[in-house]
Amino acid sequence: MPSTNSCTTMPANCRVRPCATRSNGTTPSVGGHLWPNKGWLFDGASVNISRQTANLIFPFVSLLSFSSTNMSWFIRKDKGIQTPTEMKREAPDGLWYQCPNCKQVMHTREHKLNAYTCVHCNYHEKVGSDAYFSLLFDGNEFTELDENMISADPLGFTDTKRYPDRIRATVAKTGLKDAVRTAHGPMNGTEITVACMDFGFIGGSMGSVVGEKIARAIDYALANKTPFLMISRSGGARMMEAGFSLMQMAKTSAKLARLSEAGLPYVSLLTDPTTGGVTASYAMLGDFNIAEPGALIGFAGPRVIRETIGKDLPKGFQSAEFVLEHGFLDFIVDRKDLKDKLSSLLKMLN
Repeated sequence: MPSTNSCTTMPANCRVRPCATRSNGTTPSVGGHLWPNKGWLFDGASVNISRQTANLIFPFVSLLSFSSTNMSWFIRKDKGIQTPTEMKREAPDGLWYQCPNCKQVMHTREHKLNAYTCVHCNYHEKVGSDAYFSLLFDGNEFTELDENMISADPLGFTDTKRYPDRIRATVAKTGLKDAVRTAHGPMNGTEITVACMDFGFIGGSMGSVVGEKIARAIDYALANKTPFLMISRSGGARMMEAGFSLMQMAKTSAKLARLSEAGLPYVSLLTDPTTGGVTASYAMLGDFNIAEPGALIGFAGPRVIRETIGKDLPKGFQSAEFVLEHGFLDFIVDRKDLKDKLSSLLKMLN
């Protein structure tokens, strides 16, 4: 083992050097650790390697010359480096989706291709009419009915803001005219009329426009002999229209009675949540009442019921599975299978 002074093959600035050997044959302690003889000191720490290994690594050590002047790629020499905003590379917004149920992350495109359901736990994300129309209508081709109908202010209602101001603000925020859209088009080759509610518009509340558009969609189904599908997602009647809102329950129910007399199928799909006056009227009047998994379905909310009866409610109370078990639903359908299940059902009814 050569001594420190006998090493002539390593560059002067190399930080890899043989350990010095005491006269008694031991190696000096480095960093509190006494290494055996024939050790090599790597930047302040001894490593026990053989001469053959040393002969292999020294040519590379000599080439690399691990000096402090050549290690700026390990240690930042310039302090306070600022990267301009336009040069920063960041992931665009909306690239990833985190499931609110299982907290797993997936690509937004994968989530969309899976009908807006979680690929890990099958949680059904709350979606609006755009998503349902694209899922149901062939090639997303449909004709919308009464698309420019908008609410008036028959009562001059004001809460924290005037009702017309609230309507204008919600229209600007959501791009919707009201809480329901109606359309007709082909679904697996079968012409169908669909009314779909949007919870994003004042909680999907049922006002005069909602009732009128549903009634006109039923009239279209009657005139053209098509099945009618109602997709409900609502918090109930719209308080800003008071009695005018409640009158929509009777109007839509009367129109559905005419649809039944004509022998045309009516399928009601209940999604999360379906409550209040919507549940008490057209949502539960279908020839087939179906629901998505885990949907909240009821009239009053669970808190109101619990406080009224003074008892704890059963586990899963008002979930689609609970409602199905108690006979208020015909079946639960996964959104990924919705189009095919509806097509099969309508073919059987026809």
